[in-house]
Amino acid sequence: MCNLFSMTTNQQAIRDLAKVMVDRIGNLPPLPGVYPNMMAPIVRNSAEGRELVMARWGMPTPPRYLVGKAVDRGVTNIRNPQSPHWRLWLDIAHRCVVPFTSFAEPEPQPDGSRPPAWFAFGEARPLAFFAGIWCQWTSVRKAKDGETTDDLFGFLTTQPNREVGAIHPKAMPVILTTREEIDRWMTAPIDEALLLQRSLPDGTLAIVARATPEDPAPSK
Repeated sequence: MCNLFSMTTNQQAIRDLAKVMVDRIGNLPPLPGVYPNMMAPIVRNSAEGRELVMARWGMPTPPRYLVGKAVDRGVTNIRNPQSPHWRLWLDIAHRCVVPFTSFAEPEPQPDGSRPPAWFAFGEARPLAFFAGIWCQWTSVRKAKDGETTDDLFGFLTTQPNREVGAIHPKAMPVILTTREEIDRWMTAPIDEALLLQRSLPDGTLAIVARATPEDPAPSK
């Protein structure tokens, strides 16, 4: 379950690869460690074309898991998008892509600890995107803040490929690497778009860092 990723590339690269027409976030600093409930950039559809905005990581939790709880910490990873809870947000208006340069999975150690292992498409950490969904939702995300209305996002997961499966055998994020894949996720009928919910080919990812809470941009 991916609960940590980084986004350290430049803003123009996001705009170019995702065909962003409107940038609403101003200056985007490097984000070497994005955790659940933190803000991160997403690209979504709008009346003016694709827009780059900031949103909070963690979609609304299904109500049956919130019984007796005052705080909804959100769902970061979506394995079964066809469940009734997620079908609300599978239309084109609620699809998004989430830029990243690396993501982490917990790596079990002999002492019982699970420090992160960081995966990327090589040491240069080129830009790629998670296939996601977003919504606007009113809930209590943090007890001290009370009820707030937020733009929220999460991304799809699938069976892991060989590299991720060696660390985390249950799942990996659904990753898009080309403009064509991004276009399909953002615009295609849902049955066609969900064909992208598949593993990356074996051999395409590498572990680029271990046991660090952040994965900073590589040295030039």
